[in-house]
Amino acid sequence: MGRAKKVITIHVKDDIEKEEVLREIQRLNLPAFIYVHGKLNDLKINVQGTKEDIREALRKIREIHARVRAKLYPDRRGLYHYSIDDLFRDAGTSVAIPILTKSLELLGESVELEGDELVTSMPWEGLVKLIGELGEAMGEVALQTTKQIREVVVPVSVAFDISPGQVIDRLVELGLAEWKEDKFKYELVKNKEQAMEELLKHLAGEKNED
Repeated sequence: MGRAKKVITIHVKDDIEKEEVLREIQRLNLPAFIYVHGKLNDLKINVQGTKEDIREALRKIREIHARVRAKLYPDRRGLYHYSIDDLFRDAGTSVAIPILTKSLELLGESVELEGDELVTSMPWEGLVKLIGELGEAMGEVALQTTKQIREVVVPVSVAFDISPGQVIDRLVELGLAEWKEDKFKYELVKNKEQAMEELLKHLAGEKNED
């Protein structure tokens, strides 16, 4: 099959967008040869290979540019659109989606799930940092907790800056969780929605006393 060449130009708003697009293009593993020349507000992209290789490369590059713009610039509602896989990759860890969305809610952020896309009011850097903190909190309690109790403990720990162990202690004190000797784990006595509601009421009461 004969080789061909295609040159496209992508317009970028600033250096941050340019660097993000370049970084993502460098991660591509495609048979086509891709050469990128950066100008002030443009990226000139030269793609060489078979017609099929070029078509696939251009599709991936346009997808990348759309994802980068969605994560850097808010939509009309002031919300950012993120690929969950990209977020976990940049954070260097992953967390259960219910833990991530509940944490954003507790921090007062807007949050929606649209397939494998997270739509939220929190900017990218803050969200990557949050996922890192959630991963650390998760690591502290993973071996001694069930999935349900983690979905209460980890978001509250990070959102209220309380150690995961202290959150578990509060849950036990309030009769919302108990230690199961046969499982060597803490688990909830009530469902996670009720436990979360009662724990948040307790924490709000403590705050009012201060």
